[in-house]
Amino acid sequence: MGAFLTELGKQLAERWLTLLVLPGALYLSALATAQHLGHTHAFAIARLTDQVTQWASAYGVNTPARLVVILIAALLISAAAGLVAQAAGTLTERLWLAADWAAWPPPLRQLAGKRVNARQDRWDQASEEYKRQREQLARDRAHGRSRDRGALTAAYRNKIRISPERPERPTWMGDRLNVVAVRFDREYQLDIPTVWPALWLALPDTDRSEIRTAREALARATTLTSWGLLYLVVGALWWPGLLIAAATCLTGWRRARTATDTYAQLVEAATRLHAANLARQLGIEQAGPITPQAGANLTYLLQGKGHLTTAETPTATSPAGLRPERSSVAEVMHRKMVGLRRLLGKHRDDQL
Repeated sequence: MGAFLTELGKQLAERWLTLLVLPGALYLSALATAQHLGHTHAFAIARLTDQVTQWASAYGVNTPARLVVILIAALLISAAAGLVAQAAGTLTERLWLAADWAAWPPPLRQLAGKRVNARQDRWDQASEEYKRQREQLARDRAHGRSRDRGALTAAYRNKIRISPERPERPTWMGDRLNVVAVRFDREYQLDIPTVWPALWLALPDTDRSEIRTAREALARATTLTSWGLLYLVVGALWWPGLLIAAATCLTGWRRARTATDTYAQLVEAATRLHAANLARQLGIEQAGPITPQAGANLTYLLQGKGHLTTAETPTATSPAGLRPERSSVAEVMHRKMVGLRRLLGKHRDDQL
């Protein structure tokens, strides 16, 4: 037990240092540099070294006790800056995923709604173009004419670049995650936000590790973007800070898109592979892959509506086969649960 606590303490200290202190110290150093050099002497290194020497003399860092106090204060301030960046990263993630955009306060809700409508119009046009190219290719083949598939491929890529399915959220990342719920609702009448917490507990350790890694990559990317936003303050005082802010935000945005796509693929794959096993564990008769009947029954059961489960394939017209509700609240709660597990559960899983 003592060895476990010692190792856990080392890992926590390492994560605290790498995620909070070091980025915070770098930011505070850049902020101090920006305040002293300004726009007119952006690269006057000599002025900066002279100022550092004056600071050292003014605060008397020549004595060990004062040096320790200054280092501790610097660590605490750096950690505080890191906490601010992580909090801003959480807000950035919420804006990018936009799971609850309909509940945002005005005028954000109105702006998000206009963004959704614009993305839907673009997607509809791209979908019509893809359909037209596909029909043209089919006609050419029926008449024995050869035709290059380049136009069809370009139309398809243009459509999925907007969203793999018709947009329901104002951002690409939000729609990329929502696509998983849309597909399972359409194909299997399975509500992913409802089923996912139970499915997560039933997944093998290797699958959970892969999904957790992708989820943590998304959190790191949003935190990196928040650091870029904080560097705008540096840029206001020192113009090279604007370059740092732009590069950091762009890198974080690209990493967030990649991590979101990976996370969505893993969630979809895990659900397709293990949803049938979860249904059987909960006493739902299921042989082979998940079916619409089993998907609806599983959703009803986990929504606390077990009395609606049916042995017949549910349809839109049968009273016992009403489609399960899609729970956006459960989705938001799951995101919070995964975030908490990321902070507390990773070390425990690594040690057990």
